[in-house]
Amino acid sequence: MYRKAKETLPPTKQTDMGHLLVNEIFYSLQGEGFHTGTPATFIRLSGCNLKCDFCDTDHSHGHAMSIPEIINQVTQYPASTVILTGGEPSLQPIERLIEELHKEGKCVHIETNGTHNLPSTIDWITCSPKPGGKVVIPRCNELKVVYTGQDVEQIAELIEATHLFLQPCSGLNTNEVIDYILKHPHWRLSLQTHKLLDIR
Repeated sequence: MYRKAKETLPPTKQTDMGHLLVNEIFYSLQGEGFHTGTPATFIRLSGCNLKCDFCDTDHSHGHAMSIPEIINQVTQYPASTVILTGGEPSLQPIERLIEELHKEGKCVHIETNGTHNLPSTIDWITCSPKPGGKVVIPRCNELKVVYTGQDVEQIAELIEATHLFLQPCSGLNTNEVIDYILKHPHWRLSLQTHKLLDIR
């Protein structure tokens, strides 16, 4: 269903050869945030500039794929939404990929930690700030914070967001998150429903 990572390539390869370093491409439902339950094709790019203790994704490996190769695989799936994720997808040159996806009629979402500037052509930005990372993007469509007891109001002041989501950390503190949202109703609950349903 998706192409799994086989090898790790030096970061320079992805630009020298006009390729992106891809961990995997797969088709599933968006499990978190505003678009929960929506079918989407996920392009998981390799690499991240942060190391979070609670990270549940192996994005350290990947293989070089050309833009046409990526587009060819993405267009095998019927969903109009494509989600660029990682790791941190903004570490790679994604402008041309976004352009080609738009030519195919795709709506391009990105899931980012907000520490690097993004192309203006992205259709939907989900920013999930992480410890040790400085948010530099000025706005996003949804701010999705993995709650570990930190000052989330201070985080929300860093970036203009249309929708605010709090997400339990690995599902271990759901009651704490619910209690916080009940007391601060400008936040909404985000659950990792793909894990609850045991799907990708």
